[in-house]
Amino acid sequence: MGTPLDRHGLIFVSATSSGNEERVLDRRLPLALLAWENVRARYPIDPKRVYVGGLSGGSRAAEITALAYADVFRGFQETRLVYVTGEADDVNLHDDKVSRASMRDWCVFNVEVKYPRKLGHEPLDRASFDQALDALEQKSAVDPGELARCNARVQRELAAKLAEAEAAIVRGDRDEARAQLRAIDGQYGGLAAPAILDLNARM
Repeated sequence: MGTPLDRHGLIFVSATSSGNEERVLDRRLPLALLAWENVRARYPIDPKRVYVGGLSGGSRAAEITALAYADVFRGFQETRLVYVTGEADDVNLHDDKVSRASMRDWCVFNVEVKYPRKLGHEPLDRASFDQALDALEQKSAVDPGELARCNARVQRELAAKLAEAEAAIVRGDRDEARAQLRAIDGQYGGLAAPAILDLNARM
């Protein structure tokens, strides 16, 4: 674990044997959490300035980690996401666009996009990396009205899916109900947990 300080006052931590060939949930995500615990034990750090990032497949693993452990990495809908992709990295520019659309669907609006010039799918140069960190540290307010409307939409969609699962239970179709509850859990996770537990108990 390396711990150099940069001009932002940030400590950087990396791990060996954590590349794309490693499983995200079994290794890469736990390593990020271990890094947080190790740094927290050794240094006085500001919990509001704990970030996770990565290059290429590591950036996708970082995104999963940040959203799965919002209590560590600054909160879910309060998360500051910065996408930094070389202007010539066509495949990942497309993937980033899909990812940002997904973030909007889940009411994550605090997003910044950077396109370093003359770069493809390669590590950032020092200037581009500093710009990415500057963007990450920026304070950016989210419109409370927009956030409330978005969350209300998510709750309506969740309620409709739960109603379908409940209807399957009422008509005695337990296999269909279980399939629907698994799908709801996979899509909504903790947002749906109390209702899923209640419906499971009714089967």
